[in-house]
Amino acid sequence: MRVLIITDHYLPGYKAGGPIRSISNMVASLGHEFDFLVLTSDRDLGSHIPYSGIEPGSWQTVGSAQVMYLPTREKALWRWRRWLRRLNYEVIYLNGCFPNSTIKTLLLRWLGCIPRTPTVLAPRGEFSPGALSLKATKKSIYLALTRQLGFYESIVWQASSKHEKADIVNALGVNKKQIIIAPNLVEETLSSNASQAPKRPGSLRAVFLSRITRKKNLHYALEIMSSLRSDIVFDIYGPAEDTTYWQECQSLITKMPANVQVTYHGELDHAKVTDQLSRYHLFLLPTRGENFGHVISEALRAGCPALISDQTPWQELELEMAGWVVPLSQPERYRAVLNAVSDMDHTTWREWSHGARTYGEQAALDPAAVDANRNLFLTAFRQTNRGDDR
Repeated sequence: MRVLIITDHYLPGYKAGGPIRSISNMVASLGHEFDFLVLTSDRDLGSHIPYSGIEPGSWQTVGSAQVMYLPTREKALWRWRRWLRRLNYEVIYLNGCFPNSTIKTLLLRWLGCIPRTPTVLAPRGEFSPGALSLKATKKSIYLALTRQLGFYESIVWQASSKHEKADIVNALGVNKKQIIIAPNLVEETLSSNASQAPKRPGSLRAVFLSRITRKKNLHYALEIMSSLRSDIVFDIYGPAEDTTYWQECQSLITKMPANVQVTYHGELDHAKVTDQLSRYHLFLLPTRGENFGHVISEALRAGCPALISDQTPWQELELEMAGWVVPLSQPERYRAVLNAVSDMDHTTWREWSHGARTYGEQAALDPAAVDANRNLFLTAFRQTNRGDDR
């Protein structure tokens, strides 16, 4: 089966974060069963410079996929229509509901300008309450209009968890039979051993690693950090995608007390992520919404316990002694957890580090996740080709 993956950004890019890894891991796991074609941009998120060594407009072999990198001029609607009519595929896989490439593809499909090929749409956490609260009016109008027009007729939706399935139903009123739970896949192996960071009571090395946007909620993390009593090192990694928001965060950083040392280290190449995470006592991500959270998985597998919001599929961290899940409405509990981890001695913290790594590895090696992703494409193909798409 030939599957056309349409995504705004792909390898070797990394600034778009988890979705790139979700797709590349899916391709790596199922590339021996499906022929994956990827249609994407010739540059990374926010970059004005194309990737070096890549010839736009021709197929390139990247792992187990054939990738077509297109320059900006090829993204005009009529050119996009030409590409979708020219290529040979049996299933379309759309990465996200709001990216330009998805909107144009759904529009052309609705207008009948391209065949109504079996289509899978992975919203990537865009329908979580926290994510929908950002630019809420614009998103609400778009979703209401496209739903009324029938953009999503006969679409098969990928939910990474039962929580995301509920979010899709709540946002669009989609029939539950159109939604298939297929968890995001992760790398089978990582380069790091368990964390060896020494831990003494009264000190804490914490890390935030993600895109710097309102959805990732760095400002909230900084507000919590500013009230702690221990000696804190808080390192920040990730592209400053939202410059206005980053300026707000920088303003707060300048007001930090003397016991809290905050440093921004810029972007971090994905190949170095796990080794870097292994150098910290705690991973902090009070996100407004994640459909998976690859960096959470990477932190756990590096032996770095995680303190995250309840807006992710990772709900059992404390039960597994791998970290803490705290609602954003409880900042005082975030402070309590951070103070508790700061007060830990090395022996106690090592127990949590071991729990994080064990739980992270168990989640990563779940064979049912690969089966669910395989079923996602087979179901989309069978539903449409037995006449459901009329």
